[in-house]
Amino acid sequence: RLERSGRCLRAALARGRVRRRLPALLLAIVVLGSALKDNDLVPDTPLQNKRNPLNVYFVKLAWAWTLWLLLPFIALTTYELSRSRLLHGRARSALLALRRLCALLVGTAVWFLCTQLFLHVENLTGECSLRAKPGQPPRVYTSKPECHQDGGVWNGFDISGHCFLLSYCAMMILEEVAVLEALAMDRKSKLHVVINVLFVSLCLLTVIWVFMFLCTALYFHDFSQKLLGVLIGLSAWYGTYRFWYLKPFSPGLPLPNIPLSSKKYSYSR
Repeated sequence: RLERSGRCLRAALARGRVRRRLPALLLAIVVLGSALKDNDLVPDTPLQNKRNPLNVYFVKLAWAWTLWLLLPFIALTTYELSRSRLLHGRARSALLALRRLCALLVGTAVWFLCTQLFLHVENLTGECSLRAKPGQPPRVYTSKPECHQDGGVWNGFDISGHCFLLSYCAMMILEEVAVLEALAMDRKSKLHVVINVLFVSLCLLTVIWVFMFLCTALYFHDFSQKLLGVLIGLSAWYGTYRFWYLKPFSPGLPLPNIPLSSKKYSYSR
């Protein structure tokens, strides 16, 4: 069953059809979901509660889930491909695997900087809604944590961190699993089983990310906040995988049919 699932998912994801169409799908979800939300056409479900299990145990830890699964997947597939297909020695293969793992460091930096930027924008554009206590002058709040500490509500421009992170994680996973298009191994080997388990897990994780992205579009944030969030997420993906990773001094692209330092790369497939 695992092998059949892996073959079906590889045909759908590793060959690039979903990767090419997902950005447009995410933008369409934001537009249609916001239209349904603004016209009160969305039914009440447990998913509109921020404390639902998928949000608490998956979305809140979205980057951690993506990192934990991509780290062994990138390490194993890069090492195996560079050792067998590119005919490198073990030391050279290990260095190539470490180089490709730097993509996760780049992703972590993108996640951290963008979330900090979102918080800064919300602090700059917001104000605290809180009644002053009798006999005390009204306090001026300069940040969201200060406002919440006194039981107030901070009203600022809250760029959707969910739309940003879920779109970025989904696109990053689809780029990395494309390596399986060129990976051929003995189906009875333990390494093949491990990579298959990681691949199927990453595919399921991508489905969760897209589903929760839909829930965010239907139940949370204003249209402009969601649109800006997904545009930043797609820009982060495009700027790394379609621009920077084509340069010599970068983690390189995941597909092994060209040198990782090559400036030329075709997405025609």
